[in-house]
Amino acid sequence: FSDLGLSDWAISTCSALGIRRPTAVQRRCLPHILAGEDVLAIARTGSGKTAAFALPILHRLAQDPYGVFALVVTPSRELAVQLIEQFRAFGASLNVRCCLVVGGMGMTAQAKALGERPHVVVATPGRIRVLMEEDPDIAGVFSKTKFLVLDEADRILDVGFEEELKVIFKCLPKTRQTLLFSATKTSTLQTLHELSPNSTYFYEEYQGLSTVESLKQQYIFIPNNVKEVYLYHILSRMGEDSIRSAIVFVATRKSCHLLSLLLEQLDQKVVALHSDNNQSERLSALSRFKSGQVPVLLATDLASRGLDIPTVDLVINYDIPRDPPDYLHRVGRTARAGRGGLSISFITQNDIDLIHAIEAEVKKKLDAYECNEKKVLEDITKVFKARRVARMKMSD
Repeated sequence: FSDLGLSDWAISTCSALGIRRPTAVQRRCLPHILAGEDVLAIARTGSGKTAAFALPILHRLAQDPYGVFALVVTPSRELAVQLIEQFRAFGASLNVRCCLVVGGMGMTAQAKALGERPHVVVATPGRIRVLMEEDPDIAGVFSKTKFLVLDEADRILDVGFEEELKVIFKCLPKTRQTLLFSATKTSTLQTLHELSPNSTYFYEEYQGLSTVESLKQQYIFIPNNVKEVYLYHILSRMGEDSIRSAIVFVATRKSCHLLSLLLEQLDQKVVALHSDNNQSERLSALSRFKSGQVPVLLATDLASRGLDIPTVDLVINYDIPRDPPDYLHRVGRTARAGRGGLSISFITQNDIDLIHAIEAEVKKKLDAYECNEKKVLEDITKVFKARRVARMKMSD
């Protein structure tokens, strides 16, 4: 890190956090951000993109600390919370003041916090837009902001946040630095790169959809009506298989809630994360999972991007995602930063085309997960009974 031009305090902080050497995206992007350039960076999940923009922002902040120095916009509340935690960790020696602006929390308190001009604001697009539009004083808070960061930029630019971004851009000075970071390359990002002025540095580590070598990708081909039985079997063996924690991805909020009721009926310790939960429930679920109190997180694709939890050794695709990029983001929750990890995809007769499309995109064949079918089905009566109880609770 000392070769990249970072301050001694930043290098010491990295060392204290166990970060010894910069990753490729950090090595390539950090000097350009420190030099004052705009940056568009595309690098696969788990490659250290957050540090690539947080460290140079804090380096510059330390030289001239004032007001709202940086606005970081990210698509989900969970990612926003994680980014705030990382800025606080990297900026601990600076006493950096951070403010979280997301939906599901009191707007009055957020407006007051912004009025106190924190150094770093991390926000979701919808909530920051509402605050900027409804209170002219809030818009003025960002008049001297030096950095705008779009994290998971592919999703922000491709999922209809156009009106929100217009409001945000209008409140920021034109002389700011703009940093866009993404794990996947989209046509919008490609167009943006082609239209960018020469002062924009473009970094691409992207070679199509790819997964890291340290990730074992496996599948189980099973009938649809016994998926819960196989899930219970795998989760029951986590201790034996030295799996510290697991994320189970499902397609819908309803199935996520139903599965959590079923597993709780079977005395499995699980938490659920989906958009029907209010914000305090979402934060509580994530906190209990990250702290190790609960070893299993059931989630919709709300949790598929950006979350960096080192103890996640297993990702289960209980429902196969319809788009290959979603598969990439899901399995990217494990085997991060050079660590190993395992993903298991439950394939039913209806999923064959989807899994072939995923294999074609990631240019890798999934291996069969070895398990004893007879052993698995020993619990079928117990699981089916729990399923009946869970469905009754759902209807209640």
